Amino acid sequence: MVEWAKNDNREYLRQALETRLVSLYLDSRMYTEALALISLLLSELKKLDDKMQLVEVNLLESRVYLAIKNLPKSRAALTSARTGANSIYTPPPLQAHLDLQAGILHSEEGDFKTAYSYFFETMEGLATYVTPKASSSISEASASVAPSAASSEQRQLQAFAYMLLSKIMIQHPDDITALLATGKTAAKFRESQVVVALQAVAKAQKQRSLADFEKALSEYRNELHTDELIRSHLTALYDTLLEQNMVRLIEPYSRVEVTHIAKLIGLPISVVENKLSQMILDKVLHGILDQGNGCLVIFPEPKSDTAYETTLETIKSLGNVVESLYTKAAAL
Repeated sequence: MVEWAKNDNREYLRQALETRLVSLYLDSRMYTEALALISLLLSELKKLDDKMQLVEVNLLESRVYLAIKNLPKSRAALTSARTGANSIYTPPPLQAHLDLQAGILHSEEGDFKTAYSYFFETMEGLATYVTPKASSSISEASASVAPSAASSEQRQLQAFAYMLLSKIMIQHPDDITALLATGKTAAKFRESQVVVALQAVAKAQKQRSLADFEKALSEYRNELHTDELIRSHLTALYDTLLEQNMVRLIEPYSRVEVTHIAKLIGLPISVVENKLSQMILDKVLHGILDQGNGCLVIFPEPKSDTAYETTLETIKSLGNVVESLYTKAAAL
């Protein structure tokens, strides 16, 4: 279709098709091809001053860079998209996509409170769009760049799931119950599998039960592992909670059986051994695993010798003094 548009000199249609092609490249994880095409499109669109499509392409660029974990470039592309969107009328679905992308970027940076507000804006922005009355009243100009109402409803569910994830990540699982009890949107998605899965995770977090946490991750594997953002953050949260619990359990001992730790924490011995090995390598624990006796031997925390750092600081200070004296002598 792109080749046909080129042969017939249909430039605007070709650009629209190539924008769609970038989206398909992104879904297919063909990031190199997507970035190459984005570069060409941005160059052309800036000359034509087509701000609406420029916003879309900048948003796609931000999503591609996010997919390859280049957060600075992803944020720069999103800033360009939002700047362009402020100077034109932006249809609600496109504005919601911008807010959703901003929320995801804040999540990746660990700022879940700000991310929550962006996800809320996304859900509210799409709330009126997905109703039949609102859908029928959308102008043709908006419809040309907007996805279908069904797609927007799916995006709304995604934003709502990310809101629940944000509450989990900031250690406020109790807020999820209140969130699900209020609002028509919450009622609509209450029975969705991903929402049910996140509720199970929140319940396990509230009870501080790693066994229930792992059970929820295993039982709702499809729902929690399909989405990259949810999967990565819940995996990181699980590792953090497991590490904190192990440190708390091990603290009274200088030598303890691995089976005893596994029994206390309610996890298989193989999982506990792997985690202990990782903690020793990361220097969270100072000790060794005595696999012959099935024990963890903990060493006293080594005291750091600050003589080397102090000596360097002294030499640096002396160097500054000598340079200052040399400058004053040269001025005489």
